Amino acid sequence: MLPPLGALRVFEAAARLSSFSRAADELHVSHAAVSHQIRRLEEWFGRRLFRREKRGVQLVQEAEGLANALSSSFYHIAAEVECLKLRTNAEITVACIPSIATRWLIPALGEFLVDNANVAVRVVYAKAAQRLRENSCDVLITLGADISGDVFCTKLFSRMNKPVASPRYLQGKGDFTSAQQIAEAHLLHDESIVHWQQWFIKAGVPRPRIPTGPVFQDFNLLAAAAIAGHGVALCPVEVCRREIKNGDLIVLSDISVLEEESYFLVSKASRQEAVASFCAWFQQAINPAADGSLD
Repeated sequence: MLPPLGALRVFEAAARLSSFSRAADELHVSHAAVSHQIRRLEEWFGRRLFRREKRGVQLVQEAEGLANALSSSFYHIAAEVECLKLRTNAEITVACIPSIATRWLIPALGEFLVDNANVAVRVVYAKAAQRLRENSCDVLITLGADISGDVFCTKLFSRMNKPVASPRYLQGKGDFTSAQQIAEAHLLHDESIVHWQQWFIKAGVPRPRIPTGPVFQDFNLLAAAAIAGHGVALCPVEVCRREIKNGDLIVLSDISVLEEESYFLVSKASRQEAVASFCAWFQQAINPAADGSLD
């Protein structure tokens, strides 16, 4: 059976400081409150714990072991409390390009927050090909590998682009089974017509025409236009695999471009525990069949 814990806290302070008044100041209580708690403790033990002197109090020899044990215990408790406060106040900033943020990060983020209620997450925009050293974020999800020596860099998705269209566009327009048929479609472009030009050359379309059609500055706008049925777009099939699986987009050809490019997850090599947890979670979220990491 333990004595009153509140009285033990007062006893430890009084023993360490050799003064009831200084103990009262440290604990933000009155001198009378300290005296009362010490009397309670002495009644519990059935013996005196302090000798009253003119300039304070002196701990009796028999109680020194208890005082030392309490001081050591309170020190370790304070250290653990501080560690817990740091863990429960963890905050990480994730910079993510819009195409990955809207399709993969934001839809799944609630799962991470439920399992990591002690972590506050701030999501900001990243530009394609941005590097971690160029941003004050803790985690960067972007296009292209970061070859800096002080980062973890993990491949998430290939950027392999293939022609896709929505069932709404294909209805009444044929199956687009050949590259030549695709070349005659209403084409949609992500920032530039260059990628379609590359695709036509790889597909062997004789003397491909100069591609026409709207150019979208942001991939999310391009994907929205394709799903709405405005034409045929070149899209990264891994990034859009949910839209493809759900039937919102249909892959029209296995001929692809940009296979050599990929999207990556980047964090500092000296990352904190919350950052490491987030990175492991996100890799699992985009590929549940993986065992924790992607090459």
